[in-house]
Amino acid sequence: MSRGTPVALRARLRETLGCRLRTGVRWKISAAIALVGALVAVALSLVVHNAARVSMLDSARDFQDTKLAYMQRGYENSAGRAVGFKIDDPDLPDGLRDKVVAGRRGTFVEEHAEGVPDIWAAVPLSDGRILSLHTPLPDRSTTVMKDLDQALVIGSISVVFGGCALGVLIGGQLSRRLRKAAAAAQDVAQGQTDVSVREAIGGVVRDETDDLARSVDAMADALKQRLEAERRVTADIAHELRTPVTGLLTAAELLPPGRPTELVRDRAQAMRTLVEDVLEVARLDSAAERAELQDIMLGEFVTRRIAVLNSDVKVTVVHESEVTTDPRRLERILGNLLANAAKHGKPPVEVSVEGRVVRVRDHGPGFPAGLLEEGPSRFRTGSTDRAGVGHGLGLTIAAGQARVLGARLTFRNVTPSGAGPDDPAEGAVAVLWLPEHAPTNTGSFPILQLPDM
Repeated sequence: MSRGTPVALRARLRETLGCRLRTGVRWKISAAIALVGALVAVALSLVVHNAARVSMLDSARDFQDTKLAYMQRGYENSAGRAVGFKIDDPDLPDGLRDKVVAGRRGTFVEEHAEGVPDIWAAVPLSDGRILSLHTPLPDRSTTVMKDLDQALVIGSISVVFGGCALGVLIGGQLSRRLRKAAAAAQDVAQGQTDVSVREAIGGVVRDETDDLARSVDAMADALKQRLEAERRVTADIAHELRTPVTGLLTAAELLPPGRPTELVRDRAQAMRTLVEDVLEVARLDSAAERAELQDIMLGEFVTRRIAVLNSDVKVTVVHESEVTTDPRRLERILGNLLANAAKHGKPPVEVSVEGRVVRVRDHGPGFPAGLLEEGPSRFRTGSTDRAGVGHGLGLTIAAGQARVLGARLTFRNVTPSGAGPDDPAEGAVAVLWLPEHAPTNTGSFPILQLPDM
């Protein structure tokens, strides 16, 4: 299983979600509760407002009807001399007029675009005329409606803000648990097999987050067992091949000189190198490797080692720095990077040291796109026409040794200024970032240097 796969998945996920808004669970829950609270508050406010208004209008109509009955008796008893009403009012609403013409008394509410409504009341007289009166809705009722509307608005706003606060409280707890789960899952992805997502989130309340954590833990355990089984099989196969390959190489040394003998020796040596590299990858995958730390001057160390590995490589020390690292593993990384540049790049190969950063650059076609996106992958050289030139484990071993050192190994291509994405590169650059402090988090240990006697 390629170690670069999670990197590719994260890159594709970022590309997919790049144009979308990113919000937390806390704010989504708060927004949902606030929206529901606002809808409920508005609905209840409208119901209460309409019910109160209908009730007040009904009361005003009843009062107007009672008042009309009193005026009708006064009109009939005083032979038409009562005041406060009108006879055959031309402004009488049509709906109320039709009702009175039919011989019934009634009331009517006349709405206005602006202002308070008018309350009408009318009754037919014995002589065929219509007695009517109308007055606007009482000011006291209008004031009560305004106060009620104001109270409803304040209550609705309070409900919305209260819902937001409740959503932040509920969502905050869920968000914290999810962040803890994500952090624990990230630790597991980085190789910390003793981390449990379920224990990391903690808490007393059990919800779907615990189900998610248990599922992630189960998946991590299954993947760990599968990877460990694959690593053991790989290590066992490589270990079993080690003895016969060594015997084959020894036997090849006994062959008489000649071109066939050289070919046999070359292939046997290549097979031995492959077996040793596979064993080293298996050890690195087991996360059991530990660095033996020493204090060295990085620029001086790189210059001396590269002079032995490849004297044609130019080394530039921009800034000297003392680092705490494992010299053997650092030399292994440098050797693999130089070998990769020699096989797949073009001269000149240049190495620069600046503080705790080591850069190895060639002037070839650059790293393959798959390596830049996913990182080094075993048995992949990035080309289909390199038969017999490497087996794709060099950069994988370099990246694994860098992890043991607590360092970071990155890869990029050098492109001309203003070049497009499809233009060829002018070289490949591998950058090794050594840690500022000793990598004790990898289980490494220092070597005590005894004073000279």
